Amino acid sequence: MRCIVLAAGASSRLGQPKALVKIGQKTLIEYIVERLEAKNLEPVIVTRSDIVVDIMTALPERTIVINPNPEAGRTGSLQCGLKQILDTKGGEGAFRLLVVPVDRPGFSNSTLNQLLTMEICSCPSKDGRGGHPLLLMPEDIARIRCSQPDTPLRNLCTPERFEVADEWLHVNIDEVQDLDVLNSISSYSANE
Repeated sequence: MRCIVLAAGASSRLGQPKALVKIGQKTLIEYIVERLEAKNLEPVIVTRSDIVVDIMTALPERTIVINPNPEAGRTGSLQCGLKQILDTKGGEGAFRLLVVPVDRPGFSNSTLNQLLTMEICSCPSKDGRGGHPLLLMPEDIARIRCSQPDTPLRNLCTPERFEVADEWLHVNIDEVQDLDVLNSISSYSANE
């Protein structure tokens, strides 16, 4: 399995880079990457040029890729990460891919464990609404690779949803008031 962390968003509503906000004593990107590494994943981090040095400082010796056109959207960022994976690991996309947006940190460890065992395109769901992370299959990866960078991801895959009880699944770090919940998320996932 391969893994991409999406951290190339503009953070215009938040007013500061989402990846660099604090969750406890760590940046949000450190928190996400360390959780994934604890599951033996080697995430490729896709970010924007204006924060790449900060991310490299927070997470030395990790694979970090710059999306030259992050305004195009998440599909373009995924394409940048996939290119890195295919250039370094090969495989022509014949692998499962876990996609983790940095601004959606509310998934529990048990949800992550369940996703890692899935053999179909999947995402967690709570109260009838899909959430993140997203698990893609090789056929999804093929569609993403051939699409325009601004194509919405929801047009390229249809994940099977599985219900979870994660209290913070739908937290999206978009505005300043969303930052208040980060320490609760950190405590929750540490004990989950």
